[in-house]
Amino acid sequence: MVGKLFVVAVGMFAFGYALVPIYKAVCEATGVNILALGDSDVPGAKATLPANTQVDASRTITVEFDANARGPWEFKPAQRSLQVHPGEMATVMYEFQNVQNRRMSAQAIPSYAPVQASTHFNKLECFCFKQHTLEPGEKKVWPVVFVIDPKLSKDVKTITLSYTFFEVGGKTPAAPLADATGQIGIGAGS
Repeated sequence: MVGKLFVVAVGMFAFGYALVPIYKAVCEATGVNILALGDSDVPGAKATLPANTQVDASRTITVEFDANARGPWEFKPAQRSLQVHPGEMATVMYEFQNVQNRRMSAQAIPSYAPVQASTHFNKLECFCFKQHTLEPGEKKVWPVVFVIDPKLSKDVKTITLSYTFFEVGGKTPAAPLADATGQIGIGAGS
């Protein structure tokens, strides 16, 4: 009885070990799971990759970058503008430095001009997705990776991407308010 059980256990182990090559052979014969294969493993695959058909090379859009800081820190784009084709992935860097003598947390809020561009400006990576904490004097450089949807109206030739950096949970001065006489003061008690 022990001998028969040993033979069954060895047979099960051998079958389990053989499943991977059997699976690959069946998938190759039927064409199933061809997406998981590398480019060189696909039957009849060419060595060159096809061109990205989503890029509209007939159009060029100028993307202008703007940075505003609501607080005492330095915030600016590494470059002021970039020429891109709709559908083409592009990257721009933004520089931020905490010039205060205290730790601070902040977050950026994006805005777009013209407004219709906001639904066609797709950010794949952006520092604006989360809050950031910087130590006194700390400097960071963050990327914004984006693609402009080719469905954007053809009359849009320039898009402005503007970020405003706000301190989170800090002491940001109140915005100036006008009183009944039209005089501008700070807060309600001035």
